[in-house]
Amino acid sequence: MDLQVQFGKRVKELRLAKGLSQEALALKAEVDRTYMTSVENGKRNVAIQNIGKIIAALDISIQDFFTTDIFEGIDE
Repeated sequence: MDLQVQFGKRVKELRLAKGLSQEALALKAEVDRTYMTSVENGKRNVAIQNIGKIIAALDISIQDFFTTDIFEGIDE
């Protein structure tokens, strides 16, 4: 699975677990809602600065964000 898709799936998983809409998360992360949609769909090559903003908006550490089965096998 593509890293962009894996990242988007993780964002969506955490967003839903926190009961946030895409719009609410986008506002917290200070990005456009349509940008967040494309991130979750794996259609964006997300800049490192925006990765940090999205993870911070999800109220999770970077380590915890990436500690999941979704990111296993990235090197494949």
